Amino acid sequence: MGLAGYEIEIERDRGSGLETEEMTLNMGPQHPSTHGVLRFVVKADGELMREAIPDVGYLHRSIEKIAEKVGYHGFMPYTDRVDYVAAMFCNQGWAMVCEKLAGIEVPKRGEYCRVIACELNRIASHLLSVGTMVLDIGATTPFFHAFREREKINDLLEELCGARLTYNYMRIGGVAWDLPPGFAERTLDFLDNFEPALEEFNDLITENKIYVERLADVAPVPPELAIQYNLVGPNLRASGVKFDLRRDEPYSVYPELEFDVPVGTGEAGTLGDCYDRYIVRIREMRESCKIVRQCLRQIPDGPVLAKVPRKFKPPKGDAYVRVESARGDMGWYCISDGTEFPYRTHIRTGSFSAMSIINEISRGIMIADLVAVIASLDIVAPEVDR
Repeated sequence: MGLAGYEIEIERDRGSGLETEEMTLNMGPQHPSTHGVLRFVVKADGELMREAIPDVGYLHRSIEKIAEKVGYHGFMPYTDRVDYVAAMFCNQGWAMVCEKLAGIEVPKRGEYCRVIACELNRIASHLLSVGTMVLDIGATTPFFHAFREREKINDLLEELCGARLTYNYMRIGGVAWDLPPGFAERTLDFLDNFEPALEEFNDLITENKIYVERLADVAPVPPELAIQYNLVGPNLRASGVKFDLRRDEPYSVYPELEFDVPVGTGEAGTLGDCYDRYIVRIREMRESCKIVRQCLRQIPDGPVLAKVPRKFKPPKGDAYVRVESARGDMGWYCISDGTEFPYRTHIRTGSFSAMSIINEISRGIMIADLVAVIASLDIVAPEVDR
């Protein structure tokens, strides 16, 4: 069987006396449940999955190579395209690795602005994840509830940086703009309304018997397997591994903030199943609300951007930084040769590692459950390919 083929293959087994057929089917690259240009080669025995092999590369845009051609400052808008659903984290990762190379200290107010922007973006990203997940499973109404709240965050982020998706908000040394007048009050108003709305969302779908039974015990990932496949972020925590970079390898102003790290417990079925991956994201949104409230209360006065030369030439060397993105541990590596252009840049993303485990956990499940598995891992196709 080759990945390049789109044809349907049928294998006949006559060894047992009863003739059976095993089919190889094509899913994607244009499929509503893959949430992007993504293809799976599915091998099935009737409705039972034998394996689902991911075929990636349709969205490769050479983003890492572009960094070598546009310079350090010029690469910031391109980082939005690494994960367009959670672009603030990409901005932050690139800014941090450049700052580490050059030894730049970000003003405290700039760090708070970064965390506020990132945590709002985390809520927006998780709303997209849980909203489209319930839609994939077959419930339509909760999707609109999730997107209504996400639009309110988009309004806030548009006030902050002028964009609703690809933000280009952060800069090497801080952020491009301070919080606009009245932003804190409007953000608190949003949080005051969002937290009850999240409870309504839970009443509507999270505790729905059909929805719970649709996800419970489906494709569980034990903690050992999650670590072997290098799962990160909510996918790792859903397997019961309590690891969050914001708490365990803190950066920015996260050491000054109090928040919990939700983990999966197998409360609806088996530890690390699709329901655990869903419920962890719901609970992480509550924690992000707590973080944003603290930031708005504690943010100091002062500048938001350090003085950084227009011709930015960090000294020779290399640096690696990690940020806790909405899809988990996102790594940024950069080598400087002392010129205005990076010598080499590499990005490590959560969706790439999540993609690698699909073939393993899809064996033996029903074909209809593959949609739930893909949705529960919250894979963003451009983040896989970059």
